[in-house]
Amino acid sequence: MRVKKVTEDYTDYPLHDLLKKIFGFESFKGNQEAIIRNVLAGNDTFVIMPTGGGKSMCYQLPAIIMPGTAIIISPLISLMKNQVDAIRQFGTDRGIAHFLNSSLSKNEIAEVKEDLLRGNTKLLYVAPESLTKEENIAFFKDIVISFYAIDEAHCISEWGHDFRPEYRRLRPIIESIGQDVPVMALTATATPKVQQDILKNLGMQEAALYKLSFNRPNLYYEVRQKNEDVNKEVIKFIKMNQGKSGIIYCLSRRQVEELSETLQVNGIKALPYHAGLDSPTRVTNQDKFLMEEVDVIVATIAFGMGIDKPDVRFVIHYDMPKSLEGYYQETGRSGRDDGEGICLAFYSYDDIEKLEKFSKNKGVAEQEIANQLLMEVVSYAESSMCRRKQLLHYFGEVYPEENCGNCDNCLHPKTKIDGREQVELALETILATKQQTKAKHIVNILIGKVTSQIKQYKHNELEFFGKGMEGSERFWDGVLRQMLIERLVSKDIENYGILKLTPEGQKFLKKPYSILVAQDSNPEEEGEDEELMAAGGARTSTTDKTLFSLLKDLRKEIARKENLPPFVIFQDPSLEDMAIQYPINMDELQRITGVGAGKAQKYGKPFLELIANYVEENEIIRPMDMVVKSVVNKSGLKVYIIQNIDRKISLEDIAIAKNLTSDELISEIESIVASGTKIDLNYYLNENIDPYHQEEILDYFHEAETDSIQHALEELGENEYSEEEIRLVRIKFMSEVGN
Repeated sequence: MRVKKVTEDYTDYPLHDLLKKIFGFESFKGNQEAIIRNVLAGNDTFVIMPTGGGKSMCYQLPAIIMPGTAIIISPLISLMKNQVDAIRQFGTDRGIAHFLNSSLSKNEIAEVKEDLLRGNTKLLYVAPESLTKEENIAFFKDIVISFYAIDEAHCISEWGHDFRPEYRRLRPIIESIGQDVPVMALTATATPKVQQDILKNLGMQEAALYKLSFNRPNLYYEVRQKNEDVNKEVIKFIKMNQGKSGIIYCLSRRQVEELSETLQVNGIKALPYHAGLDSPTRVTNQDKFLMEEVDVIVATIAFGMGIDKPDVRFVIHYDMPKSLEGYYQETGRSGRDDGEGICLAFYSYDDIEKLEKFSKNKGVAEQEIANQLLMEVVSYAESSMCRRKQLLHYFGEVYPEENCGNCDNCLHPKTKIDGREQVELALETILATKQQTKAKHIVNILIGKVTSQIKQYKHNELEFFGKGMEGSERFWDGVLRQMLIERLVSKDIENYGILKLTPEGQKFLKKPYSILVAQDSNPEEEGEDEELMAAGGARTSTTDKTLFSLLKDLRKEIARKENLPPFVIFQDPSLEDMAIQYPINMDELQRITGVGAGKAQKYGKPFLELIANYVEENEIIRPMDMVVKSVVNKSGLKVYIIQNIDRKISLEDIAIAKNLTSDELISEIESIVASGTKIDLNYYLNENIDPYHQEEILDYFHEAETDSIQHALEELGENEYSEEEIRLVRIKFMSEVGN
């Protein structure tokens, strides 16, 4: 370890007395004291401490003790202001702490520099961009610097979740200022690869490393499959946690705006936060959240960095983030007071593919890094193993317990099998490729998938090619993840992602032993269970089967009186939704799937009466949190379709104008008609469908028990009628008869 020149001996300095006197704390957290004494001794220091671990104290206290000014380099202007305000609260001298960034006027900058020259300032927060300015470099040469603290140090690495090129220039600038003082690097997230990058780029290879456990036992982790009902699930979850503070992260500004509006119209106190908002709005929204005037902030990742709100009770990832580091940091903003912290993420591989497209325009090396980080996110989301164990492994930490008791996979474990043979096969395949390939490549060999890379290296000629084809790609991904967890293989740090056998892996091959892996399964089957998991794994009710049956009977009775097929009154999905949401007035009924104002007025009254009586008789507490009001569709797609059909524009032209397939357009028209709006398609039908065919299809639906297209095809004859013409005539039937 490199030791710096120190003018004073702080070995016996009464740190505890000062901690109590200035900050009001009785004792240090974790290894804070050891870190502080190392800085006071003049040594370079590397601190890896999770969010809420007390990083700020590690540089604030030595800065107050040591002569001169500590330069705190931070990328976050909001954090600087918050921390400066907080430190000023501890003393009478306002000049004890300042920040220097682009938000200051010339007069304010002059005031800061004056305090620095007088020696009044103990902590100066500087943005990296401000530090690199020539006039500031020259100025810093004239003041006494106690040490440098580089916060959010992971920004220095391309493998970090928030890479900033200006961080790469910090070491040369520090050297050009020319004062031989200690450097401190701090981060809340750092994988072994990122750690190495930080130490190398800052020239701190001999720094003392202090690493606190990344385990946050109070946080509950859950990943849910993302589907078209995601807004309903989010609203339901928030209303189950009424009055609690939460953050929802989205990847795009547009999604932030839309979701915050949807929450607002559903009675949730929510505000948006993203870089596209003007500064006063961002500050106002942030303050309202901190002051508990609103419960939920919907935000891009710009929000939360450095925000000290200890009682955030849930963090929802509406979209999966670009890296596990980002995910860990964002989830870490919940439960910082060691109280309840629920971390709920919605996962769809479609979102991952969108993120992959975003990196297409980047350089090859950057693309490779981005894709590797994304694959770690996919592995986490699709894994059946303990979420906590997997997260901690990613950060180079061993979690000894098999079941953490506080994640969805541990509370509701998937079936596991003895994977001894599969692990052995995977290890032998890695050896056969001379330990020069990545996990994806190994999986492709095992399942017998011919790719350009496999052809290039002639790995399709290996004896192991296709030897594991009884297992799916997903299954083998899980096997390799388990091998990483068991430390049978490791990812090469320099050539990130390349799999190498560890000594433990070599031992396994000599003497294989039982290793449990998740049984192969069909992901579609896993999603069939409609029951949703609430926080901590509690089940919530879905369709009320008794009510559903009563509603079907009522529908049948009305259909008999009206001489109509039952599905014309309300379709099954509408009845199912009624049996979930229990609507008891017209306004609520119109929010039911497939029920518009027309349908509600025409047929709604007896259904509402039945539901209201049922709710009263059975003392049902209605889950109003399941009711999702929609924000007006800004695209105006439905309005556009209705207007253009009224103008008798061909369906082909409408589809082309809105970049829709024929199937998508017909689905939209079906939705419009199902909700009670009349549509006149005769102009199109008469030109494109034989009148005899129209008549036959209409007659069929008059007599039919179901509106199923498949049943209609079987009855009418698939050779005679196409699916499209049956759907179009069914629209005519539903519009004329039902609306």
